[in-house]
Amino acid sequence: SINVTCEVQQLLGNNKVRAVAMSATDGLMRGMEVIDTGAPLSVPVGEVTLGRIFNVLGEPVDNMGPVEATAKSPIHKPAPAFMDLETTVSIFETGIKVVDLLAPYRRGGKIGLFGGAGVGKTVLIMELINNIAKAHGGVSVFGGVGERTREGNDLYMEMKESKVINEENISESKVALVYGQMNEPPGARMRVGLTALTMAEYFRDVNKQDVLLFIDNIFRFVQAGSEVSALLGRMPSAVGYQPTLATEMGCLQERITSTKEGSITSIQAVYVPADDLTDPAPATTFAHLDATTVLSRGLAAKGIYPAVDPLDSTSTVLQPWIVGEEHYEVAQGVKQTL
Repeated sequence: SINVTCEVQQLLGNNKVRAVAMSATDGLMRGMEVIDTGAPLSVPVGEVTLGRIFNVLGEPVDNMGPVEATAKSPIHKPAPAFMDLETTVSIFETGIKVVDLLAPYRRGGKIGLFGGAGVGKTVLIMELINNIAKAHGGVSVFGGVGERTREGNDLYMEMKESKVINEENISESKVALVYGQMNEPPGARMRVGLTALTMAEYFRDVNKQDVLLFIDNIFRFVQAGSEVSALLGRMPSAVGYQPTLATEMGCLQERITSTKEGSITSIQAVYVPADDLTDPAPATTFAHLDATTVLSRGLAAKGIYPAVDPLDSTSTVLQPWIVGEEHYEVAQGVKQTL
């Protein structure tokens, strides 16, 4: 028996719809029974998600048994209302000195993480997850969007090693993992970011916590959207991307924010195709970012970790009226010296 969950995208009339599959469609035939669930995709949320690995549908894929979810939440939601947003700018302390001094993160902000393979992205992520758990009592959600399964597996193993995921007592874990990797169909890769975001929103809105949301890689989210757009027969836009590129990106990014209850601070790995920063995908992403952390291969080769490039990394909150006069002067002095 084949069990494929699809999300309706277009109504064609005559009781026909065009839907996007969330898992492989091998073995589908005409005339098979289709059941209307009458509801959007909903995923488990809350403490039960910590220490577990989920797919786009919120099903556990770590062979550790079912998840006893008391609450489920639909993955499509409006962004928080203006009334609920936090109005003061505050700094999110990472505990990584080069970041906090030279390109600080904003609480509830979005940070772009640039750097190829093997420059210490994973270690930086682990450090941040540990720090938010210890300093802020917060939790993290990691969304693996269209990247290598091997890297996802490596990350999981390292998390178990460093006790970010506690195997003996799973509820003590500090992170939930959501994966829709390269081998998944485009529908899954396009929606897995929303699944991770929905889990993070619950911790922010219901548990009133500070949450770290990692998205690796935000470019693959756009790429999957482009594939789906082509399959649905939409007219391609610049460089063959979907015409709805800015809207799709906005729907995801606008939900990542600080409210009066808690915050979601997001760190997004950005792949820049052919190192062209004017490509529509990275260009649209830049419009949403509050800070960028650039990891340099040159520094990593010298054995300097974290390999953050202090001159290339930027932040919109490095202003004297936000971080203070002294901090600002020191940071500018360091940059001048370098």
